[in-house]
Amino acid sequence: MKKAKILVVEDQNIVALNIRNKLKNLGYTVPGTASTGEEAIRKAELTNADLVLMDIMLKGDMDGIEAAREIKARLKIPVLYLTAYTDDETLERAKMTEPAGYISKPFKEEDLHSNIEMALHKHRTEKKEIENSDSDE
Repeated sequence: MKKAKILVVEDQNIVALNIRNKLKNLGYTVPGTASTGEEAIRKAELTNADLVLMDIMLKGDMDGIEAAREIKARLKIPVLYLTAYTDDETLERAKMTEPAGYISKPFKEEDLHSNIEMALHKHRTEKKEIENSDSDE
C-alpha cells in the first residue's frame, strides 16, 4: 500500500518541523508545509495530498477553519485539525467544516497515527461508495 501524503499546515516553524518528523517516522510522506490559509489551499492543490493536518490559528487573514472549508469544497481532501484551541466557539466553527478529526495539542504520536489512519480509511470508503453509486446509474 502506498504511503499517504499528508500536508502539514502550521504557522510555527519549529512545531511544523516536529510534526513533519513525527509523520515521517510513522511512514507517511510529507510533500510540504504551509503557514497561512492561502498557502495551504495552494499547496493542497499542487501536492495532491491525501490528508491535510490543519492548525486552526494561522498567520494572515484566513484561519485554518476557513482554509479547511475551501480545501474540502474544492479538492475533497479530508482535513484533520491539530490545535491548541478547544473552546466551544472554535469547536462549533470547526464542526461546520465536517473535519476528519480534531486532535488537541500537545498530542501523542500514537493519537496522531490512529486519527490519521481513521480519517484516511473513512475517506477511502466514502470515495468508493460515491464511485459505486455513480456506476449504478
